[in-house]
Amino acid sequence: MDLYIFLIAVLGCLVNDVNSLMFHLQPNSRRCLKEEIHKGVLVTGEYSLSDAPGQKTDLIVTDTKGHTLVSRDNIEKGKFAFTTDDYDVFEICFISKMPAGQRGMVREATLVIKHGAEAKNYENLAEVGKLKPLEVELQRLEDLSEYIVKDFGYMRQREEEMRDTNESTNSRVLYFSIFSMCCLLGLATWQVLYLRRFFKAKKLIE
Repeated sequence: MDLYIFLIAVLGCLVNDVNSLMFHLQPNSRRCLKEEIHKGVLVTGEYSLSDAPGQKTDLIVTDTKGHTLVSRDNIEKGKFAFTTDDYDVFEICFISKMPAGQRGMVREATLVIKHGAEAKNYENLAEVGKLKPLEVELQRLEDLSEYIVKDFGYMRQREEEMRDTNESTNSRVLYFSIFSMCCLLGLATWQVLYLRRFFKAKKLIE
């Protein structure tokens, strides 16, 4: 049992999928947060904003292709969730709006983002499946392990892609260097021959 608890603690330290952010949102402004997330990952968010009478704030989540994944109008406090269709960089934006001619106030915004195993609601899972606390923890441990394996696999894939890119770049630099040296040698030879003919024409050399 002690080993089991130790493994959970270690995996919990390795996988940190909770991002908590607090910031100030100016009137008629836009504040965005970008995050790089793998394919097929559940992402959940919880947000809250301080009171600001007459001031509206919208929430929108988009990807690099311009697809809107989440859209909320006139938010105060709430949650959102979506599952990524592909590996991409996702942007979460808070957009503050004020009616013309009115002065707004700075709002304090809090955003908590979870993804992967941390985004799952294991309490509901336990209630639906009638699981015991130990079974729930085992399920959470299994999810964490699977996420770590996928993350390592993705890191290995990126390392291979970077290695291939470096090798391709090195080959191109080598060929370009050889081509440049050939051009310089050709130009130097042409200059020597030209100057030799020029000096002979001026009868400066024989």
